[in-house]
Amino acid sequence: MTELEKAFEAAKARVMELKEKPSNDKLLELYSLNKQATIGDINIDKPVMFDFVAQAKYNAWEKKKGMSKEAAMEAYISFVDQLFKE
Repeated sequence: MTELEKAFEAAKARVMELKEKPSNDKLLELYSLNKQATIGDINIDKPVMFDFVAQAKYNAWEKKKGMSKEAAMEAYISFVDQLFKE
């Protein structure tokens, strides 16, 4: 495991220590960066029209298309750090 991967895993564990639940937009950012970092470009079918939560997750992840796994890990770590500063 690389140093970046270790820092990414630590950030994923650290986010559970937040005192308040982040807003839905922030949760979507965490979700999409995590998916991009662990899986890569979106590889699932678009959800049905009335499944709004699944659509929001799909759209957030789709916006990260083309971002490298390493860049997504770095962005996730930075975003978690930002959440703790708020």
